[in-house]
Parts: sequence; C-alpha cells; structure tokens
Amino acid sequence: MRILSGIQPSGSLHLGNYFGMMKKMIEYQEHEDLFCFIANYHAMTSVSDGKALAQGTLEAAANFLALGMDPQKSTFWVQSDLPEVQELSWVLSNFTPMGLLERCHSYKDKVAKGIQANHGLFAYPVLMSADILLFQSDKVPVGKDQKQHVEVTRDIAIKFNNAYGDIFTLPEPEIDENVATVPGLDGQKMSKSYGNTIELFQPEKALRKNIMRIVTDPTPVEDPKNPDTCNVFQIYRLFLDKPGEEALRKRYLAGGTGYGEVKEELFVTVRDFFAPYAEKRQELLDDPDGLRKILSEGRDKARYAASKTLRKVRKKTGLTY
Repeated sequence: MRILSGIQPSGSLHLGNYFGMMKKMIEYQEHEDLFCFIANYHAMTSVSDGKALAQGTLEAAANFLALGMDPQKSTFWVQSDLPEVQELSWVLSNFTPMGLLERCHSYKDKVAKGIQANHGLFAYPVLMSADILLFQSDKVPVGKDQKQHVEVTRDIAIKFNNAYGDIFTLPEPEIDENVATVPGLDGQKMSKSYGNTIELFQPEKALRKNIMRIVTDPTPVEDPKNPDTCNVFQIYRLFLDKPGEEALRKRYLAGGTGYGEVKEELFVTVRDFFAPYAEKRQELLDDPDGLRKILSEGRDKARYAASKTLRKVRKKTGLTY
C-alpha cells in the first residue's frame, strides 16, 4: 500500500506537526511504501521571502531526517524538484469545477482570518490533488481540517477517470482520531497561523515559558479538575502510554494537583523527548551539501515514479502527439 503526505516549510516545527503527521509517517516507512515530501510550493501561499523559504525547506528536511525519516526505506523529496507536479496540476485544473473549490472550508477559514485571497490560496486543493494522484497514493494521513481536500482529490480523479479511463488511484484520507487535532496554547488547533504553537527545537528557557502560557481555567489547586477540557492534559497525553494517561487522569479527578505542577512536568517531558533529535538535526544543518545530496537522491526516486503516471496522462489527454 502506498502512503503519501507532505509538510510545509513555513515556520518552525511544532508538536502539531509531529503528532499530527510526522510521527505516523516515520512509523509507516517500516511496513508500507512511503512517499513523503516537503511542500514548498504550498508554503508560498504564506511565505513570500525567498531566502526564508529556501532555508525553511532545508530545515524541514533536517527535521524529518533527524526525527527518523530514512531515505533508504522511503521516497523523500522536495516538491519543487518535480516539474511533473505543476504539469499535472494544470491538467487537473481543467477537471475541477469552480463550485468544488468555492466550497472548501480551509480557503474560507483563512480568508476570514485575514489572509489575503489569491489564486494560489484558492487553487491549493488542485495542487494537493496533483501531489496525491501523481504517485497513485492509496492513503493520505491528514488532520481533520485537510480531510475535505482529499475528498476534493477523489472528486477530480473520478471526473478524469470518467473521461479517460482508470488512470488514477482513488485515495482514502486516514485520520487518527486521537491526534487528528492537536490543541495549541489556547485550545484551538495548534497552528502557526494562530500563533499558539509549542515548537520542538527551541532553547530550554523559551520552551518552558511557552508551555507555561497554556491557557487553563481558574479551578483551585485542591479541587478536582476535568482532564477532558484541559489543554495541558490534552497535550501531555500525546507523550504518555495508556497507564501513564490513566494515572494523570486520576490525579486530575482526585484534586490537589495544580495546573502549574502539570505544566512543569510537561516541560521536562517535551525537553527530554526531543533533546536527542535536536543534536542530530544540528549535525544535518551543519552539512547543507550532504543534506542536499540526500534530497537529490529522493528527487530521482520520486521523478521515476511520477513519470509513469504522467506518461499515461499525456497520452490520454493528447499532450503526447
């Protein structure tokens, strides 16, 4: 089974990125055909500084590799290294009804939050469809907010297949309900757009300050607390096994445990968990040429797979004559 997903290099890596997608992708490479990419075309909808995007792309690759992505067990590349994705995106645009894009929640939500509307933001789902369909992906691990985009991909693929035959595999979204939406400092989905993230690789002092900012209710220390409505608990549980989560739940319900105490424990847990990965990440960033070599090898593997699909598309649509 082929699994595909990508991550944007549009800022510092945070817990939502890791638990929402990266951790699962790294685990998949042990038993599935994993395709994973740095979505730098997509990042252009929010990043207009060229130097920042280039550096962010290298950092995103280093993050993934440091956290356990193995280029020998997966296909790992940078989106813009494959011209095939833009060609397919244009072809698919001709099978994408305007109404389909106009109904996309992500576009409307971003515009409502003040992000400037443009064609890139509006057509984002078509480019995402090209990413997915180009590699005949069976499953696409996504958060709840991206589920609709995979459904859009299926709709576009069905329209194309109806016109030209069964060219594209119809992908299925895969959502882990336990981590589908990782809460941020304020309880909303953790997102750079909302400024409510907990970054993985930040100085210890900044990390502690960040975690202490998690919003909690005014329940006194001695009173019982509801773990299911607590932002601290919902983040902490991501690091715990079932017995550990149950033990923390009992402490909440029993009373006598303050939010500040749990935040301090969470800080130590996050710091210690990511410390070894931070060292590996720095080693990779200190050797940018070596990092680029890894990505170029991934590009070649990805282009080989992409070319198979695009040859069929070009032939069926008449672009090969």
